Amino acid sequence: MELYTPVLVLAALAALFAVGSVAMSTLVGPRRYNRAKYDSYECGIEPTPQALTGRFPVKYYITAMLFIVFDIEIIFLYPWAVRFDAMSWFGLVEMVLFIATVFVAYAYVWRRGGLDWD
Repeated sequence: MELYTPVLVLAALAALFAVGSVAMSTLVGPRRYNRAKYDSYECGIEPTPQALTGRFPVKYYITAMLFIVFDIEIIFLYPWAVRFDAMSWFGLVEMVLFIATVFVAYAYVWRRGGLDWD
């Protein structure tokens, strides 16, 4: 049990910090609310009645998904870099195939105009 004591202490500190932050923001934070605070806010574009009736542009979400894909690629690169010596040539070939697949997807999105901000 003594091996888990630092982990439990860290978890307790994290929970205490989370609960304390929420409690302090409720106690100390401003209580003046106005109409602007209740309005929805999307990427710097103020909502208009026309935008609610027309098609919603999904370009923001597509770009966000692209960033997520490339972030996940980076997450897979870290363990590979740490264990590269143990994997030898097999690890190198697997990572080249992985990066090539992601690069093909990136080239496809670029070619289709997914990265243009028109």
